[in-house]
Amino acid sequence: MNRVLAHAMICLCVVFSTTRAIAVDTEKNSVPPLPEVHSVRSDKPITIENETDFVPLFNGTSLDGWQGNLAGYDVVNGELQSRKGAGGNLLTKAEYGDFVLRFEFRLLPGANNGLAIRAPLNGDAAFNGMELQILDDVHQKYENIESWQSHGSIYGVVAAKRGSLKPAGEWNTQEVTARGSKITVVLNGETIVDADIEPFRGGAPTPDGKAHPGLARTTGHIGFLGHGDEVHFRNIRLRAAP
Repeated sequence: MNRVLAHAMICLCVVFSTTRAIAVDTEKNSVPPLPEVHSVRSDKPITIENETDFVPLFNGTSLDGWQGNLAGYDVVNGELQSRKGAGGNLLTKAEYGDFVLRFEFRLLPGANNGLAIRAPLNGDAAFNGMELQILDDVHQKYENIESWQSHGSIYGVVAAKRGSLKPAGEWNTQEVTARGSKITVVLNGETIVDADIEPFRGGAPTPDGKAHPGLARTTGHIGFLGHGDEVHFRNIRLRAAP
């Protein structure tokens, strides 16, 4: 056997022995598991940092604290679900002015709903308050909608940046901040609305060309505006904006 071949065999034996030793050592010594990562399809609420001072608006078990079309919504497995073929307006009993609202939602294909903020108990929240769109805006039936109808938009007033909405069936996280005339919407970590509605309060024409007296409101109810589609919500919480 020549020296080169003999040397190669010795090296191979060393590598094999070392590898085997590592494997045996791994079996004898427990290795801490890697942190578990939940996808957006997880049944567990998605955790967002800095939850200090947030209080739940939905307790996960009943519609206590809510009013309106209670028959159009179901509480299932800790979720608030807008019932298909029903829905309607479901509003908080309390009113809120400046706040940070966080929640998670899951759209079925083509689903449509809305988030009412600073809304009165009666009337069309999109005009007498503000409605932020909750919409599967990539569905083909919405291919010709106006820019101010896309998900997260202040209906008729401010168009949201598109592209951050997850596919239908997956959970999304959303944060809405209302502070005076400034409205911010963050969807899945991306800011899609950062607007000051003061010019419209002062008489500037809105993109939809309609009157929106609700923009002048400084307080009102928060809620969901079902349009007959099944939409799931959970982990709905709020804190006052400083």
